[in-house]
Amino acid sequence: METNRILGYLKDVLKNMPVDWLNLTTHRLDIYNEKLAKTQFLDQLEVLYNTNNAKSSALSELPTAFDYIRLGHPLSCVLEWGIAKIHDLKPDNIVSFSSRTTPILAILRKNKLDKKNTRILYTHSLPDFFDVEILRDIYGYTFNVNKIENTAAISEFDGTTVLFSEQVNIHEFNLSAAIDFYINTHNDYGSILVVNGEQNENYISEIQHVRRRETIAMTPANCHKVIKNMITPFSHNVDKSEFESNKSKVLGSISKITRTSTKALVGSSGLSIQYAIMMGFVHDAIENHKGKAIKFIVPPNCYGGTNDQARRVAACIENVEIVDLPVDDGNDMAIGIDTVLTNIALEDAIPYIIAEIPTNPRVEVPDLEKLKEVLSRKRTTAKGSAAVEPVFILDQTFCPNVHFLGEGDILATANAISYASGSKFPSGGRCTAGYCVSNEKAKDLMKKVELHLNLCDNEATQLQYQILAEQLPSMNQRIHDAYEKTHEFVSFINMSLPEAKINFVSKEIAEMGFTPSVFSLDLPTKGTTAKEKEIYKRELNHKLINLMITKIPNESKYCVSYGQLKGCYWTIPATSTQGTTKEGDKDYIARVALSPDMDLELHKKVFLDFVKSI
Repeated sequence: METNRILGYLKDVLKNMPVDWLNLTTHRLDIYNEKLAKTQFLDQLEVLYNTNNAKSSALSELPTAFDYIRLGHPLSCVLEWGIAKIHDLKPDNIVSFSSRTTPILAILRKNKLDKKNTRILYTHSLPDFFDVEILRDIYGYTFNVNKIENTAAISEFDGTTVLFSEQVNIHEFNLSAAIDFYINTHNDYGSILVVNGEQNENYISEIQHVRRRETIAMTPANCHKVIKNMITPFSHNVDKSEFESNKSKVLGSISKITRTSTKALVGSSGLSIQYAIMMGFVHDAIENHKGKAIKFIVPPNCYGGTNDQARRVAACIENVEIVDLPVDDGNDMAIGIDTVLTNIALEDAIPYIIAEIPTNPRVEVPDLEKLKEVLSRKRTTAKGSAAVEPVFILDQTFCPNVHFLGEGDILATANAISYASGSKFPSGGRCTAGYCVSNEKAKDLMKKVELHLNLCDNEATQLQYQILAEQLPSMNQRIHDAYEKTHEFVSFINMSLPEAKINFVSKEIAEMGFTPSVFSLDLPTKGTTAKEKEIYKRELNHKLINLMITKIPNESKYCVSYGQLKGCYWTIPATSTQGTTKEGDKDYIARVALSPDMDLELHKKVFLDFVKSI
């Protein structure tokens, strides 16, 4: 009886849900408390369920669930909640993935760190791309794999038992105390993981963190289909007739935008691509430079996902280490890289550099000729032999329109690849799929990147390819239009509040093609001590942002987004994008991102009200 009630409620939820649940990467950014994220959404959903309220007005008032689809979103939370209710489990014990293999990797990662045994049982077959040898040799995971005929007689095991099975009805589970984790997969939708038993609940946060950093949750469209199938079972015939056509259009657009001829790779998110890059490069180093230390050179204040993911890789693989590279706010990127590369050469280690251009959040562009020279310089080890050449991994999410890697471009002759987050300009905020591309010199490395993108089952979904096929052709025009609005707003702030320090590209840098729609704002402060001044400035940041999102709620949002099709986005990097960054490297400034479609005059008016109030 209770199951029927749950399914009936889910049917009403799908009928009345806000369209943003299905069509955007973020929902209700004006109701977002990051610390409460999923719990706040589900607590309020539970209240609605208990009162049988699935009205559109009530569902529209539910707060943001998790962030950006990577860690979760309204429909993934509803799906996980529904499965949990039917099986009398906690919603946290159900975790959906767009990937079919990453939930296994999440368990293997924790067990590696905890030095715990793992066995993976499967009933039919493991995916072809699930390469046991690579997971053991490159990732360093230790586990057994066994095929079983049925789950009725599973032997005891000193460690963790995972049951992996392909299912037409991916939401159906027949739970047994002998299994610690169930992973149901579907070729078109992804996977759903059940954490079975209180003794395994200490895995949940680790599993969710893997979902946040190395893949994404099951997409809204696919969650929607699975919930519909829970309510009324239907045939899972997915029309793939346009998949190859859309993929071809996307790869063609990327080639045209980046002016490269090598094959691009498209992943389910920017971090999915970055993880494939890191693991692909680790794989290449282990194969071709056996025994040498691997150094990932990363700015300590760069985007928190990059910083965190890099350190998570280093924590799992013995000979991988992170080297800090201060790049902005008075630090010269090219000089810093030169110093670091010289030291790494002396150690005869393998250098991989991850950097954003322009930098985040200070929006600085280094001397590119000097950077080119530094990356191309021949170096020697302490013993006098030739050092291994560095590879430059460029995050150009802020300016994906700039040519770096094509013939004759500034990084054409160095080992270099670039990548971009798809939730920004590539899709205009409609999906998370990201992409990467290499120059001719680094194209062989892309084979390893593709291998690990496939191993983690993180290629973009069919719908993501469709969205990118629609959005990429207009990307450069949107970048131009958004920059024009940003430049005008920056000029207005300079005029109305000249004491503020604005981090934005100069006219000369813009003429080179760097036309970001993001700037950061260091507001003027007051006080007699450094501490008083810092406190005042931080309070002023919040005052400005709160005024903007309150006075212009339909356009101004408190979020890290940019590159969206419309609106204006405000955030404080120290408490958002730099959430996992060391405290001393955080930036307590306001970061503002504009879109090509927004009421700039109204934003100017409200900003002027803010200036008058201080």
